[in-house]
Amino acid sequence: MSNEEQRKALATLLGRVIPAEAEQLGRRFAAAGHELALVGGPVRDALLRRPVTDLDFTTDAPPNRVLEVIDGWADAVWTIGIEFGTVGLRKGEHLMEVTTYRSETYDPKSRKPDVSYGTSLVEDLRRRDFAVNAMAARLPSREFVDPFGGLEDLKAKRLRTPGLPEDSFNDDPLRMLRAARFASQLGFTIDPPVLAAMREMADRIEIVSAERVQAELSKLLCGAYPRAGLAALDVSGLAAYVLPELPALRLEIDEHHRHKDVYEHSMIVLDQAIAQEEDGPDLVLRLAALLHDIGKPRTRAHLEGGRVSFHHHEVVGAKLTKKRLMALKYSKEIVTDVSRLVELHLRFHGYGEGEWTDSAVRRYVRDAGHLLPRLHKLTRADCTTRNRRKADRLAKTYDALEERIARLAEEEELGRIRPDLDGDEIQEVLGIKPGPLVGKAYKFLMDLRLDKGPQDKEAAKEALLAWAREEGVL
Repeated sequence: MSNEEQRKALATLLGRVIPAEAEQLGRRFAAAGHELALVGGPVRDALLRRPVTDLDFTTDAPPNRVLEVIDGWADAVWTIGIEFGTVGLRKGEHLMEVTTYRSETYDPKSRKPDVSYGTSLVEDLRRRDFAVNAMAARLPSREFVDPFGGLEDLKAKRLRTPGLPEDSFNDDPLRMLRAARFASQLGFTIDPPVLAAMREMADRIEIVSAERVQAELSKLLCGAYPRAGLAALDVSGLAAYVLPELPALRLEIDEHHRHKDVYEHSMIVLDQAIAQEEDGPDLVLRLAALLHDIGKPRTRAHLEGGRVSFHHHEVVGAKLTKKRLMALKYSKEIVTDVSRLVELHLRFHGYGEGEWTDSAVRRYVRDAGHLLPRLHKLTRADCTTRNRRKADRLAKTYDALEERIARLAEEEELGRIRPDLDGDEIQEVLGIKPGPLVGKAYKFLMDLRLDKGPQDKEAAKEALLAWAREEGVL
């Protein structure tokens, strides 16, 4: 196929995925004397035959001129990114962003980029992170523009920068994380010179805000190939700055103290957790699977006979998880849920061959709360033994625990367990006013409920009065 035939074929392919609204927008810009091109991710995904959702455009028109062109045509407009040259809009069901040709550079000590506008589409593409994202389709003509070999990189499944990677990463250090993220999302390999530059410049990531790092890490973890992305973070040295607990999992193994490679174990647990997902990527579950053993390096102890212990690593790991996720500016809900899963991930191993009482099962359910379905998945994923007989035994034991939980849930509505007396009734029985004592009494009754199951009101009152006498309240 000649170059001209290939361009026509690509224009036809892009025409199938570019919505009519995009071509309408291209005609408006052309009528106003300006260029417009679909650029970056949408073009890449169209060529990969992946779904194209949000549409990104670039233009020679400055932001204020963009506002004039779309006035009266867009259904909604927002200008939150206008200082960086970006105008957002909605037309029908399509979300679009139009960005003026530009370049970004970071001062060595600044986390905020300096933005300057340009007049050339090719120069705008030159500043982009990777060649596979430096392709464009001019509108309304659909002319395919690929000055840096992005199409060949797509075929080779390769991540390469349009220019020197050192220049690219110096302009925007976040691009190093984006390389790892695209390795996860697309399954592409990172070109050796790019990886070498990432190793050399990894410390530059420290000038990027925690919020932007977190966004890239979340996308990486929710990609189709998260292990590839995490491996890129590890081998490039970036993990030492954004997730230092990850390389720390590579515990030293010597001839006298042999034990599992905790890093590899964690990767397998992540894979096995993902295999249980039902409604797409679950960021909380994936974070918990990745971080569940990060307390091991801090708690490792060598015992006689070459044995190794990690006592209370789940408790230490929960604290480390909370600290790391807070530093990455994750939401309070994600921090709480992930650290709780890390704390609880070993609880099942006290179940033995089913020795737990119904009280212990109730506590397991109560402590997990809304995280119980995820805890089930994490606990099952944490079995990475190569001993098939042992793995089958653990699976059957957990099956039995889930069956007990289901039976008790049906009998007692475990998800809504409450003490048999509420706060008002506690105050009435003990003749006290609202205060800390009511909370202590409530906790006593909750423990009683978990230990013995449902009680009638009279039995609960008698137990509460007996407790109060022992506590010296009455």
